[in-house]
Amino acid sequence: MNYNILIVDDVPDNIRVAMNILKDDSYDFSFAKNGQIALELLDEQNCDLVLLDIMMPGMDGYEVCEKIKSNPRIADIPVIFLTARTDVDALSRGFSVGAIDFITKPFHSDELLARVKTHLELFRAKELLKNNNLSLQKEVKIEQERVLEEIFQSEINTVRILTELIETVSDETGKHIKRVAEYSKLLAHHHKNISQEDEDIIYYVSPLHDIGKMAVPEHILNKNGSLTEEEFEVMKEHTSKAHRYLKIANSEILKAADIVAYEHHEKWNGTGYPRGLKGEDIHIFGRIVALADVFDALTAKRVYKKSWTPAEAAEYIIEHGNIQFDPYLVEIFEENLDAFIEISKR
Repeated sequence: MNYNILIVDDVPDNIRVAMNILKDDSYDFSFAKNGQIALELLDEQNCDLVLLDIMMPGMDGYEVCEKIKSNPRIADIPVIFLTARTDVDALSRGFSVGAIDFITKPFHSDELLARVKTHLELFRAKELLKNNNLSLQKEVKIEQERVLEEIFQSEINTVRILTELIETVSDETGKHIKRVAEYSKLLAHHHKNISQEDEDIIYYVSPLHDIGKMAVPEHILNKNGSLTEEEFEVMKEHTSKAHRYLKIANSEILKAADIVAYEHHEKWNGTGYPRGLKGEDIHIFGRIVALADVFDALTAKRVYKKSWTPAEAAEYIIEHGNIQFDPYLVEIFEENLDAFIEISKR
């Protein structure tokens, strides 16, 4: 059975490129040069997936997607945005109106083929599960598990895009977020109550802990010296700004990223920000990244401070167990200090 894909873009060349890439998989195609025509086509014919450009004159992709999701007959059709924009606001708004994925222009053939196939197969599996044919359901559930794994990998790609955006903030950021990911994975690996799945998730999402800093003015973010009280209050807003970006995400990965970004400045004794959470009220992902982030911040040189030695940073972490940090995580940190020090050299 062939899938029917609707491609919506006001630039005919973009439609042709997408069709040329996807034609090898024998899909059927419809196309529209604006949002109104796209909605009319969806009303007239069956469609399995929509590839939707964001920046179109008149009705933009966001509005088209909202109209699709508000129509019960077609609301379940997966919508993938095609966009040259990869800034956080664009991604956040896209997920909020119901998109399931983003593919950036110019298209990479393998990426477009793989992600379209993944979402089509998941959509079809969901449709089959709606019927009452029990003989089909076991087979479909097995297939759905396979497709869900592909969706997970697609979500990881979204995190990769966001991570690349963060790395543009400063020359220091890229190395920092990579080390924080390694520290976080190490802590999760030795935690007795964390599964392998969650260990992998925290490794993937911990680089997004500072994503809200992209909304902090550059003269504050990279100030060569101590922040004033007023500037520090502005800086602290990055956790809440990240939460506004990520809270509307409907994927497991981005929900985990929201937790990390929102809670990694909370402290074990309740004196952190933005909500003053205390103890185990702070999600374990937030507690892990809090320790990893502070250790790396202390041992790395910044425009506003000199680097501490690993021994000095370790002493600080240990002294602040049960105050700033989860005491059980501090125990894990002490037991694996050599591994932390090795990562700090990267």
